[in-house]
Amino acid sequence: MGRKKQSRVTLQEVAKHAGVSRATASLVVRGSPNISKETREKVLKSIKELGYIYDRVAANLRSHQSSTVGLIITEIGNPFFSELLVGVHEALDKEGYTVILGTTFDSPDKQDALLSTMLEYRVGGVIMSPVPGSSPDMVERLKQWGIPVILVARKMLSEEPFDYVGIDNVAGGRIAAEHLIEQGHRRIAFLGGFSNSSVWTDRKKGFCEAIEQAGLEMDESLFVQSPATRQGGIEAIKRVMQHPQPPTGVFCYNDVVASGVMLGLKEQGIVPGKDVAVVGFDNIPESAVFSPSLTTIAAFPDRLGAKAADLLHRRMKGDEEEAKKLILQPELVVRESS
Repeated sequence: MGRKKQSRVTLQEVAKHAGVSRATASLVVRGSPNISKETREKVLKSIKELGYIYDRVAANLRSHQSSTVGLIITEIGNPFFSELLVGVHEALDKEGYTVILGTTFDSPDKQDALLSTMLEYRVGGVIMSPVPGSSPDMVERLKQWGIPVILVARKMLSEEPFDYVGIDNVAGGRIAAEHLIEQGHRRIAFLGGFSNSSVWTDRKKGFCEAIEQAGLEMDESLFVQSPATRQGGIEAIKRVMQHPQPPTGVFCYNDVVASGVMLGLKEQGIVPGKDVAVVGFDNIPESAVFSPSLTTIAAFPDRLGAKAADLLHRRMKGDEEEAKKLILQPELVVRESS
C-alpha cells in the first residue's frame, strides 16, 4: 500500500504548539516588528519543528495585496547586475517584501515567460531591465496587467508609460571621451555592446559629441559592436588593432568588455595603460583589481537598485503620480589603465 499523503501543517497548529494565538503566529510569519523577541523565537521554533510552510499566494489573495515582487535582469554573472540586485534586495527586505528573481539572457521569449510566471505568482509589482529591442506589444501587455512596473538601467521606448531609474549614459560616454582626449588621444575606439540597446545608443551619443566638439575625425571603423562579455572585448580589440591606423585610446561599453580588451591587448604584446589607454563603464568592484586597474565611469548599480525598489514600494502603496524618470549622474574614476 502507498503511504498516506501528509496534510499540510496549518498556522493554527503552529499557534497551538507555540502556546500563542493564531493572530500572533500570523504576525511572526509576516515579519511584523510588533512582536517580542521571546515570542518570535518560540513561534519560529514551532514552525521548524512542525515543518510549517507559509502560503504566500493564499495570503496575498486574502489581503488583496501582495508582499511579493518580481525582479527581471539580463544575467546574474555580470557584476553590474549583481550589485543592482543587492541594492534592490536590501531596500525591499526592509519593507518586508519577498523578491522573485528571473534572468532573461537578453531573450525576448524568456522575458515573456518570466513575466507570465511572475503574474501567476501574483506579484504586486515588477522591477525589470528590459531586453534590448522589446516590442511595443510588451509595453501594451504590461499596461494591461495593471501592476506597477519600474524599468531600471535600460529603457524600452523613448515615451514608455513606466517609471525609469538609470544612469545618464549620454553624460557617461561624453566624460569617457573627454578624459581620453585630455590625455592626448586623437584616435579613440568605442568597443562592445549592440546598437539595439538604449544604453549603447546613449553612450555612443555622448562619446560622439565629445569627439566632434574636440574637432577630431569620426572614424566609424573604430566602432566595433560585440557581445558585452570578456570574450566580446577580446575579439573587438583584436579586430580594431588590425586597422592601418589603430587607436591609442579605447572606450568600452562596460567594464566586463574592458577586461577582455586589456587581455586582448596583452595577447598582442601591447601594454594596456601604457601603449593603449582603456576606459570602461560601470565601476564594478573587480575594476579596481584588474591589471592594470581600470579607469572607468561609475554607474552606481547598487544605488539604482535601491531607488528602483523604493519607487516600486511607493507605487504598490498607492502613489499615483505620473511616471518618473530618476537619472543619476555618472562619475569618472581614474586608475592605471589611462
